[in-house]
Amino acid sequence: MSVTHPTTVRNSLADLVVDLIDAGAGAGTLELQTSGAVEVATITFGDPAFGAAGSGTATANATTQDSSATGGTIAKFAAQDSVGNDAFLGSVTATGGGGDIEMNSVVISALQTVTLTSLTYSAPA
Repeated sequence: MSVTHPTTVRNSLADLVVDLIDAGAGAGTLELQTSGAVEVATITFGDPAFGAAGSGTATANATTQDSSATGGTIAKFAAQDSVGNDAFLGSVTATGGGGDIEMNSVVISALQTVTLTSLTYSAPA
């Protein structure tokens, strides 16, 4: 049998992780990166970044778009606090590619506007 977590524990785990983004004096960010960890675009979270978890999943509050992306091909992301400490990391793919975040295109032009429409964090069951 594999280890599982009851919903109350999953909620606590999810809240703990996403609350790390709120550490520091300002809002955290979602940095979209190339496979070599070079920043392509940065989305700014609200402060607080996420609402309280339910059923082990926390949903991001409204974010601010990046209206002047650096540009490049996105392969991964880092959700960070206001001073750049990582809270959680994941993969990015085109829609249908199975990434933790799926985008309609992972190729971003310099100065392109990048918008995040929704984001959730789920603690393991």
